Amino acid sequence: MNKKLSRQFYRQPTLKVAKALLGKYLVRRIGQQKLVGRIVETEAYLGYQDEASHAFGKITARNEIMFALAGFWYVYLIYGIFSCLNIVTQEKGFPAAVLIRALEPIEGIGTMKRLRKKSNLRDLSSGPGKLCQALKIDRSLNKTKAFGQNCCLWIEQRKEPNNFKIGSSGRIGVDYAGPYWASRPWRFFIKNNQFVSKK
Repeated sequence: MNKKLSRQFYRQPTLKVAKALLGKYLVRRIGQQKLVGRIVETEAYLGYQDEASHAFGKITARNEIMFALAGFWYVYLIYGIFSCLNIVTQEKGFPAAVLIRALEPIEGIGTMKRLRKKSNLRDLSSGPGKLCQALKIDRSLNKTKAFGQNCCLWIEQRKEPNNFKIGSSGRIGVDYAGPYWASRPWRFFIKNNQFVSKK
């Protein structure tokens, strides 16, 4: 039986959540249809001092959701075009989140191809902007909850065994934060999975 992750899951330390999300399933409900992808890559962003994080420095209208309760979605735009999906973690007041970086398409693949205007399976959701386009995730889902009833975007545990190995690396696209923060090994991925954005 599929089990939606509870708020308590997201209250754990962010690095633990980032690794534990690998192999879980991101589910997007649109009307009567579900679009589902298996999470194969994540990145962690940790607190006030993390210079790669949107929460570095101060609270703003953009990042305020990172300071809120765990289990809420933080969706923002990059380049003014592409959405990125993050789940808020830890305790209220401590700004932390996990970026969902890549998915393995599982259900609703035909719809994903239409939304992405792509036919190559590997190219559907192998990156943060791609997966948001494939699952029709945009800023309208910012500050919505990923737990409880009546949510249209959540993460669930399924029965499939997680017999994979986890790799880690520095985070991608955060060179602006300087070499120390960019090189923190807070990017996690399923080794040898073809849907990971970068090796």
